[in-house]
Amino acid sequence: MLDQIKTEIYKVAIYIRLSKEDIDRGYDESESIKNQRDLLTEYVRKLGMEYNLVDIYTDQGFTGTNFNRPGFQKMINDIELGKINMVITKDLSRLGRDYIETGEYIEKWFPEHEVRYVSVTDGIDTFATNNGNNDIAPFKSILNDMYSKDLSKKIRTALHTMQKQGKWVGGKIAIGYMKDPKDKNKLIICEPEAKIVKTIFNMASSRK
Repeated sequence: MLDQIKTEIYKVAIYIRLSKEDIDRGYDESESIKNQRDLLTEYVRKLGMEYNLVDIYTDQGFTGTNFNRPGFQKMINDIELGKINMVITKDLSRLGRDYIETGEYIEKWFPEHEVRYVSVTDGIDTFATNNGNNDIAPFKSILNDMYSKDLSKKIRTALHTMQKQGKWVGGKIAIGYMKDPKDKNKLIICEPEAKIVKTIFNMASSRK
């Protein structure tokens, strides 16, 4: 497909993303940052000398439901500076999971900036006019969006259930407590900090 498209030198950006949700759900190892990088750099190498890999942009621990990610925004800035005119991802969901904004980039922003977008495993190539996979890209984006929303709902439900069971699911822990080394969802007293807390309360009560 790619070798049928006559082109000058392409300035290629590889974009890689792995969200916290991917990690929490026990992601497939093939989705890891390293494996995405290995797959895509090899893919670009096989394309030939007309394709020059300029940079690899990575976002780890960032959701695909919004595009305010440092790696992605740096790539967008480099596109605006003329450093990049081709973007490659492993699949469409790595670019984003919000179907409206993902579609905005693929259907409008990239074309306006003369950027070619390729999703390797989905077979999408926006510069391949006879590629039927391009036509189903919007539907894939909707499915990715639905998956993300369903996953978020399941996570919230699981957290609420754990809270009702008295388990710790918060972030920053109050002074005087620590996570149980044997159970991350249980708090236990941190003795050194507890002494400080008791001293503070004793000092406060003695002033009454």
